[in-house]
Amino acid sequence: MNASEYGDLAFDRGRRKLLESYRSIPDGANVRLAKKTSNLFRKRAETSAPGLDVSELHRVISVDPHEQTAQVAGMCTYEELVATTLRHGLVPLVVPQLKTITLGGAVTGLGIESTSFRNGLPHESVLEMEILTGNGELVVARPDNEHRDLFFGFPNSYGTLGYSVRLKIKLERVPPYVELRHIRVHSTRELQDLMAQIAEDRDYRGERVDYLDGVVFTADEAYVVLGRQTDEPGPVSDYTDANIYYRSIQHDGAEPKRDRLTISDYLWRWDTDWFWCSRAFGAQNPRIRRFWPARYLRSSFYWKLIGYDQRWDIGDKLNARKGLPPTERVVQDIEVPIDATADFVDWFLAEIPIEPLWVCPLKLAEPSPIEVGAPTPEAAAAVRPWTLYPLERGKFYVNVGFWSGVPVTPGKPGHTNRVIERKVSELGGHKSLYSESFYPPEEFDALYGGETYDALRRRYDPTRRLLDLYEKAVKRA
Repeated sequence: MNASEYGDLAFDRGRRKLLESYRSIPDGANVRLAKKTSNLFRKRAETSAPGLDVSELHRVISVDPHEQTAQVAGMCTYEELVATTLRHGLVPLVVPQLKTITLGGAVTGLGIESTSFRNGLPHESVLEMEILTGNGELVVARPDNEHRDLFFGFPNSYGTLGYSVRLKIKLERVPPYVELRHIRVHSTRELQDLMAQIAEDRDYRGERVDYLDGVVFTADEAYVVLGRQTDEPGPVSDYTDANIYYRSIQHDGAEPKRDRLTISDYLWRWDTDWFWCSRAFGAQNPRIRRFWPARYLRSSFYWKLIGYDQRWDIGDKLNARKGLPPTERVVQDIEVPIDATADFVDWFLAEIPIEPLWVCPLKLAEPSPIEVGAPTPEAAAAVRPWTLYPLERGKFYVNVGFWSGVPVTPGKPGHTNRVIERKVSELGGHKSLYSESFYPPEEFDALYGGETYDALRRRYDPTRRLLDLYEKAVKRA
């Protein structure tokens, strides 16, 4: 056992501190995490109330290389998790792009990456969850036990049904390197068709595809990026310093451009520049980047800068000095059926002045935990998977990510975000709730669980100690 696998005794100590902190919160007060950092892009109400002490629940508890599983505390970041599992030649089945995302956060708030076309979403590799519910009880939820309703309702609940304390997850074995191919396409329809074909075949021109995502720069310049796991030795690129990963994708050739990364650098290829968002801080300007300390070329530092801006409205004040309007933040990840990708991207590029866009195909994992854990086929058929973020099993979707801002529309707060919400719903999609949302209550309930969510609240938080999902996601409580 290495230093990052800290064992059952240390985990038990952290769990006791968590329960003690719950009991210290006054009756009737809302229960929240005592957490200084967040990967949410929506402002939250300020509070001085005490929160849950999760200070010792941030490590990998153990790794079983033979079983290819890990026991992980809920507040463990993927940076810590990947560093630990890679020592055994293993990684989680889906590793979200930013190092500071926690495993518990990715499960309760969703996550995605370039293995999602074959492995689904992070919560689908969870075998069991130990959850602190709103009424202060610790329950173990599995797809085949008395808390299976919570197991399938927990993803996309954002801490409103409880907090994950421990998770047992599946891992997959990986070799040391990833061979990349960047394929240029010249229309959104070509992009859609090529992603759909590769996602289905898991192969391109006779070469296996283990990772699949892409970038849209303009309506006639987009790239499908393929990765193949390999143990073949050879030179590798480095995008953790002067070179910028997303710029390396671009080329004019008819044949794919090739590249190679270590598995670790591939998993964190987007973190160094927070995709392309570091340009907002000047970090991609060569004259500035030359003097930018390498330890600050990472998402956790950009989060601090965003926090300062949210606290003091720095960006809007600078705009005002230039005679420019305030900015409406448009930071979203949405999912639409893969055959609606071109329609959405064409509409977005024509209506919303934001580029580039990230695109990533996904399909729910097969076999599903329902099929594995259900006692009978009838029981499996009776349970709707992942009830707060319902996706159709067997169907490919594409996640489109866009992270920037547009000028505020006078008298219409959140106007651009609301327009995007309507378009996504029109195309049969959903959006993640980590950023601002503007849905009216009836539409929100129809999209994100409705009566099923209310039933879970009544069972696991009958005294309403936790905030409601609509309060958190839309009212930003």
